[in-house]
Amino acid sequence: MKTSSRFRSVAAAVIAAAGVSFAGSAYADSGTISFSVYKAAFFVGGSGGEGTLTFHGRHYPISVGGISGGLAFGASKTNFHGTVRHIRRARDVTGVYGAAGGGGAVGKGAQVIVMTNDKGAELELSGKQVGLQVNADISGLAITVK
Repeated sequence: MKTSSRFRSVAAAVIAAAGVSFAGSAYADSGTISFSVYKAAFFVGGSGGEGTLTFHGRHYPISVGGISGGLAFGASKTNFHGTVRHIRRARDVTGVYGAAGGGGAVGKGAQVIVMTNDKGAELELSGKQVGLQVNADISGLAITVK
């Protein structure tokens, strides 16, 4: 009889722990994000901008900044719109996102990018770029929820 009740207690604890673990991963949510970035580069570049995160019906102002290094030159403005996934609260978007790639635009162009920060927040962005920008570089983008 004692073995049976101990077994039930252990089984209940395991099921409860599994439920909490599953609930934690299922709790991660998504939101939308949009921002404009101004970029200027001559081998080493800098970028900055502002935008809005929409999460659970609330709007949060964000600031964006970054650097790039490699083969890059020109100046451009890109308006990004997209989805941020795997967040539990708005401040999970805050962090440094990294990407390596290449591209260019003369006049108008389009960009698509997916990046992840150290908290696991994933940005899936598309954007329209205006200006003259040629790059084959490694870029870092820092986003801060104000």
